[in-house]
Amino acid sequence: MLQEERFLRIRSLLATFSRLSVDRIVQDLAVSRETVRRDLLELEGLGELRRVHGGAIATGVEPEPPLAVRLVARQREKRAIAKAAITLLQPGQTVFLDAGSTMSILAEEIAALSGMTVITNSLSIALKLEGASEGRLTGNKTILLGGEIDVKTQATCGDITVEAIRRYRADVAMLSPVALHARHGAMSFEHHEAAVARAMAEQAQQLVLLADHAKIGQASRVTYASAEDIDAIVTDAKARTLPALVPLRKACERLLIA
Repeated sequence: MLQEERFLRIRSLLATFSRLSVDRIVQDLAVSRETVRRDLLELEGLGELRRVHGGAIATGVEPEPPLAVRLVARQREKRAIAKAAITLLQPGQTVFLDAGSTMSILAEEIAALSGMTVITNSLSIALKLEGASEGRLTGNKTILLGGEIDVKTQATCGDITVEAIRRYRADVAMLSPVALHARHGAMSFEHHEAAVARAMAEQAQQLVLLADHAKIGQASRVTYASAEDIDAIVTDAKARTLPALVPLRKACERLLIA
């Protein structure tokens, strides 16, 4: 991997998680610790991060990458996670889905089920589910929550959205956090996204989190659910060797590795 490619990847990770360990960067980039240390030293010299013991933190507040960028990242892992997640669902259930790239892939898998009611704040997911049901007798129903529109995530948010969520009770909330940590719980980068996820979690009988290996053990800005509140975590096989998975396995009731 060329240095500029490594720089781009490190920037992207910091934009999402704000804080990174050297071990995580080594695993993600598949390079040596010494290479990572040199890259962090150069990026610090450019003012793009600040080195701390064991890793680096972002020097400024950066937003998540746009949804279009996240949709093409780790697609194989997200598809495997989505296929595993739908095994936790039963026909006739009502499910909350928040917005995000993993949720978009999950929606494609849910569209193949029957008798489901999906409540979501994602415009793209609602359109995808309705398009998949058109002309088919699946009996699936999609409810799009109102509110302010966040163009970046293609979703609704704000007080109106949160109030709308509280009108419903769901069997399951399937959410995809920006970061998942045993101590800090499920986290979002933006406060308004965390508010939506928190309301969905509170209004559901079960909370299931879909998180690929890059999110395990990471921390972001806003917690919306503690690790003890999580009923199940679905992640991919690359998470098996992560030390951060051990305390998460102990904290939640069920762990599925796709």
